[in-house]
Order: sequence, then C-alpha cells, then structure tokens
Amino acid sequence: MDMAPVVDRTGAPIGTTVTQTPENGPPPPGFYRVKPGDTLYRIALENGQNYHDIAAWNNLTNPNQIEVGQLMRVAPPGANVAASTPGVSTATIAGGGVQAQPLNGANAYAAPQPGATAQSPSQSPYYGPNSGMAGTPGAEANAAAPAGQPAFIWPARGPILGAFNEASNKGLNIGGAAGNPVNASADGRVVYSGNGLHGYGNLIIIKHDATFLTAYAHNRALMVKEGDAVTKGQKIAEMGNSDSDRVMLHFEVRRQGKPVDPLKYLPPQ
Repeated sequence: MDMAPVVDRTGAPIGTTVTQTPENGPPPPGFYRVKPGDTLYRIALENGQNYHDIAAWNNLTNPNQIEVGQLMRVAPPGANVAASTPGVSTATIAGGGVQAQPLNGANAYAAPQPGATAQSPSQSPYYGPNSGMAGTPGAEANAAAPAGQPAFIWPARGPILGAFNEASNKGLNIGGAAGNPVNASADGRVVYSGNGLHGYGNLIIIKHDATFLTAYAHNRALMVKEGDAVTKGQKIAEMGNSDSDRVMLHFEVRRQGKPVDPLKYLPPQ
C-alpha cells in the first residue's frame, strides 16, 4: 500500500521555500526536516532506517500523515549522535537499526540517458560462466571485504546498463530478462517490501547491519516480506520493469543511509 506524501501544514504552497528560522532551520544531529514530496518510506531509506522505527521514535499515530517543516527523529533516542559526524550516529540500536546521516534533498536515481546503450561484457562487470553465481548461490562469499563489512555478492546476472553517479544514479542498473532471479547480496533482514517509493517500482530493502542497507528496485515479483531474515544468494525477487521503461534491476548499496558506488563493495567479475 502506498504511503501518502506529506501534507503542507505551514500555510505556504507546496514547493514554497520556507524561511530559515529556529523553528524550521537546519535539523540537529539525528533529526530530519520534512520537505515537500517526502514520504516516510523515502525518509527511512535516505536515513538508513526502518520506517516502522521512525514512526515509533516520533510517536506517529498515523504514519501516512507527516507535515512539511516537521522535525523528525531519524536516530534512536539516546544515540550518541554528537560524538560523530553531524547527523550520523554510530551507536548500535537495539534490533540492529542503522545510524544514519540525513541526506539533504537526495533523490531517487535517474534512468539512463536517452540513447544510452548497454555495455558489452568486455566493457563492464558481467556474469560469465565462471562468475560463481551460476548454480552456486553465495559462491563469492569468500571475496575479500574489510573487517566488519558484509562480503556482498552480485544480486543478478547481466550487463551494466547504468553505472553509479552521485548526481543522477544512486546505484547500478543491471540488465536481464523478465523473471530472472534477484538474489540477496548479503545476509540480512527485510525492512521494506512494496511499491510505495515513486521511481523504484516493486522494491525490496535489506538491512545487513548497523551500517549497510541494500535496495533492489523494478522487480516483477517480490518473494519476501518485511521482517523476513534472508541469506546471501537467496532469491528474493524476479527481475522486471515496474516503474521503469525497460527490464532491469536497479541495485543500491547505502552506507549509513548515503548511496555509495556498489562496484566498490562487490567482488570483481
């Protein structure tokens, strides 16, 4: 079920710039100021949190109704946000919630530019016959990863249609055929499964630890639900073109809520 966008209770038309005052100025560490067009789902994704947790931390009786200019807690009460980078909490949350840095105006990824063509296997990472994914989910589990960081595997087989770009693409676009398997990139727990984020279609978000989330967008079918524990290599969805003009998987890795280049975390092909 889609979550309703925010309702402007400030009296200003949607899209009007709100004057910076103590009541609506920059949020303190661990908080987020609601902007026109926000939904609780998007706020949660962009702050690396479970939307249920944000609703609870803010005593939202109706999470479908949040207001432009509203100051929302996006880190758990009592988290030591002041001791780290402003807006980032490093303390562990009960239940493994992610401590996050609010992203100011971060948008969903943009689709590949018109006329862009898929790269060939020789031009981009690609699942070849020796990739390790064929027939053996999780075969890349021993890929080197820094201590404390999940050893991610590729979530789908196919050519890279669009690479990470901080300005326009928050992840990787991986090509394929409708119905191709989409696999969990690492062990974790599903914190979102649905189609409530505009631009992502049928989306799954997995929380792996207190730092990393992964997101899997444009699926045809979703095989897991919120709260499910998943294992690396487990099929969680089928590739599709929901909210996209072509079949592909849009895959994001988010570190403390901020999108990072997945190629820096995935093993070489």
